[in-house]
Amino acid sequence: MKTCNALMAGAAMIVSGLSASGVVAEEFRLGLITPPPHVWTLAAEEFGAALNEASGGEHSVTVFPARQLGNEAEMLQQLQTGALDMSFMTIAEVSNRAPEFGAFYAPYMANDIEHAAAILRSDAARELLEQLPGTVGVVGVGYGSAGMRQILTNGGADSAADLTGQKIRITPFEPILDFYNAFGVAPTPMPLPSVFDALANGQVDGIDMDAELILGLSYYEHADTMIQTNHMMFPMVGLVSARVWAGLSEEDRAMIGELMAAAVDSTLDTYVAREQEWLDGIRATGISYQEAGPEFFGDAIDTWEAIWTERAGDALSSLRAAAAELE
Repeated sequence: MKTCNALMAGAAMIVSGLSASGVVAEEFRLGLITPPPHVWTLAAEEFGAALNEASGGEHSVTVFPARQLGNEAEMLQQLQTGALDMSFMTIAEVSNRAPEFGAFYAPYMANDIEHAAAILRSDAARELLEQLPGTVGVVGVGYGSAGMRQILTNGGADSAADLTGQKIRITPFEPILDFYNAFGVAPTPMPLPSVFDALANGQVDGIDMDAELILGLSYYEHADTMIQTNHMMFPMVGLVSARVWAGLSEEDRAMIGELMAAAVDSTLDTYVAREQEWLDGIRATGISYQEAGPEFFGDAIDTWEAIWTERAGDALSSLRAAAAELE
């Protein structure tokens, strides 16, 4: 997490002058679904350390990883009521309440992990955050990401049609559900902690997952084929409860906003730097390894576009335009 440390240090220098002696001490709680070694969790811990330093010890952040405070739907409800202060959360859950954010999951909007990072740093992406206090009851300070989505399954496939009927684990949200429905598999929503056992006992035939977790959590032990598709990016957003935000001083808002934005942004650099390392690690396990592009999915991409052009509205066209400019 050297990149994260550097960003945190730089942001801390910017905001250190904001921690006036009259500030009211706060002990913030930050929830995530990712396990302790995950890039997002490490970035959250770095954010907490940076905030404590920048505030002269007045503020602290306790990080609760691995769904200790509930799943993302439950944590988002807690953010809305002010029972939870902060979260690093998938855009997936946000899109369940603000459909415009489903545009981030447009198949092949991003060519690769570098392109995905550039899109998430674009003005078009940042402008979407402005609606969150009014529509969802949270303040979005910036974006992070996991790696590109891949398919790990049992049995090879020359096209998505060869996966018809398979049970594929997905993250439980509509954009990816619609995508997998479009090519005839049985998308099976499932929380992350259940995935390993589900693969092991045959409850699912395969999974939609990023390379970091496929390798790091040894999912490849219960599948024989990795299909590197890079079919979607998987964004994350740093959130603060709007109720909590409203009670903060302007100085604290600036401090927290700067430092959390730097923390989530640092995950983009981490995935850019390490994505190929994780992919190479999966290949080195000896399981069958395929590479596939948009043609693999046939008409499924057009089917998804038809659904989400209506649901996501102008957000999809704005992000598509930004993506084209950044190629």
